[in-house]
Parts: sequence; C-alpha cells; structure tokens
Amino acid sequence: MKNNMSTFKSYKEFNGYSTAFRQWRAESHCKYIHGYALKFKVWFEGELDDRNWVVDFGCFKRNGVKDWMKDQFDHTTVVAKDDPMMHRFEMLARDRMIQLRVMDDVGCEKFAEFVFNYLNKKIIEETAGRVKVQKVQCWEHNENMAEYYGK
Repeated sequence: MKNNMSTFKSYKEFNGYSTAFRQWRAESHCKYIHGYALKFKVWFEGELDDRNWVVDFGCFKRNGVKDWMKDQFDHTTVVAKDDPMMHRFEMLARDRMIQLRVMDDVGCEKFAEFVFNYLNKKIIEETAGRVKVQKVQCWEHNENMAEYYGK
C-alpha cells in the first residue's frame, strides 16, 4: 500500500547546449559575446505513481520538453530584450548568422529561473499536480553554477 504522505525526489540532467550570450551591463569580460556548453540539472519532488516513479523521464520527449530545450539553448544566441545592441543581433538573425533568442534577462540565474518556470508547468500538467519542480541548476561549465528554487 502506498503511503500518500511521503515525498520523493528524482533528478534529471539536460546537457550539451552550446549557447552564446552576453551580459551587457557587466564591466568585466562578460560584456562580450561568449558561449558555454550549458547544462541544466532539475530536481522533481512529489508522490510516487503506480509504477513507483516520481517522474517518467520518457515524458520529456513525448511532451516536447527536449525539443523546447534544444530550440531555446542549442547553438543559439540569447540576448536580453533591453540590450542596446539588439538591432545588431536582429540583423545577424535576419542574415542567418545566428539563431536569436530574446529573453527578459540573461545569465545562469535567469536561465535557471526560465527553465524552472517552463518545466514546472509541464510537469504539473504531466502528473496532474502530483509532482513539481523543486529546483533547477544552470551550469556554465564545471566551475560556475546558479540555481533557482521558485516561489
């Protein structure tokens, strides 16, 4: 018999997204366009399903999450919507030099929040509210990481 009071956690990693971006407000080298192979680590928490799983990891392919992650971050240039050089990025996109993605803000912290919000909505729909995202980490490389826990 399943104990409905128990909370379990599981973890999924999404990696290999070659992403270019810049933090135009920075006074360091981060103000320049640079890139990383981003990796996202996602923790889920909730009750077990009838197979004793928190999350059926196959759902990420079925519900389009893997395609969405790839479209947003793989071989893309992500720019903040208020970047003063937006017209240049738009020109590069029109000339098919970059795959432009515009977000409210850029950086690992904001990427983690962005992925959290998207995945949490998807996993709540997939599990009828049985599971939620606990946190998302965004790794630039093996030394820099930011995480977001949501509200």
